[in-house]
Amino acid sequence: MKRALSPVNIVVPPLICLAFAIPAAHAQSSVTLYGVVDAGILYTSKTVNPATGQNAGHQFSMVTGGMTPSLFGLKGTEDLGGGLKAIFALESGIDIASGGFTDSNGNMFGRQAWVGLASPYGTVKAGVQFSPFVLSLIATDARDVSYFGSGVPLYVGNVFVTGIFNANSVSYTSPTIGGFQGAAMLALGGVAGDFQAGRQYSASLNYTYGPLLISAAMYNGNAGGTAASTPVPSTVPFTGRTIGASYRYRDLTVKASFVNYKVSGSFDNRVYSGGLSYQITPAVNADAGVWYTSDGNDTSNHSIMAAAGLTYSLSAATLLYGQFGFVNNHGKMNTGLSTNGALFGASGSTFGSAVGIRHLF
Repeated sequence: MKRALSPVNIVVPPLICLAFAIPAAHAQSSVTLYGVVDAGILYTSKTVNPATGQNAGHQFSMVTGGMTPSLFGLKGTEDLGGGLKAIFALESGIDIASGGFTDSNGNMFGRQAWVGLASPYGTVKAGVQFSPFVLSLIATDARDVSYFGSGVPLYVGNVFVTGIFNANSVSYTSPTIGGFQGAAMLALGGVAGDFQAGRQYSASLNYTYGPLLISAAMYNGNAGGTAASTPVPSTVPFTGRTIGASYRYRDLTVKASFVNYKVSGSFDNRVYSGGLSYQITPAVNADAGVWYTSDGNDTSNHSIMAAAGLTYSLSAATLLYGQFGFVNNHGKMNTGLSTNGALFGASGSTFGSAVGIRHLF
């Protein structure tokens, strides 16, 4: 239920080259290289055969991004004065098992590639970026959007990366006023004469009061447009709605949310979830969550997924993790346990685990 222009030799005088190569030094700026390297061993008691949809047996496999995506990126800022800053980000997903691209739209900088302006009046960005809908889901996911046993395999299993990595988009995020913050995004399809092809828009409203966060968001997208040529589908036609909350009390954080994925001409999945996270010691964290999915078009199609995880920090940058999960699919539902390696699941019950190491730089 988820589903060239000819080369031209141009001679430029050296002094002109030098003038363009060295920017004027009248503002303070910085550029940061950052990244995540995550490798895990995944086990599932069942593996779906993509050709037949039937159980193909259990698996042991190495996966990139067992808990979080492996990636690298560049981000920068320039202080323009008066509270105004120029900002940018370029981010690429990495498959450390093969050296290729993954956890993106399939392109070099398929996770983020945007430039913008930030000021006391809000932030404007243009380029490939996360939608307000996705950012709301990230803030209220029971297991902090782990790539195993969380809302991530449910999202990607429903609409692939549509709404996560939005090409041709412009967004505005307001400052926080009285605890409220709003955001809106419009992605243009890029097809001359057809404004609706590939057009996507999203909006969110967040309310924060001390340790409490309440977030609501929507998404609406059409098929087609220039973004339809990305290697990983990013223009699945769907509407999304979500509302969720997060509350932190000392070392305990509790989250709950509702998400609706309604794909044009297909399923209408409603996902109810809840969970908690507890910081046992400064180095040890435990979490758990449950997700129940039902197809509004046919309630005989439903699934329940439960997962728990434990992390141990070896340092501020490196941690070990172990995750364990269970999913039970009924009817045509094919919920999987892991975004990488087990995105879709077989009918009936499946048990799984993912253990690995993650390093930040």
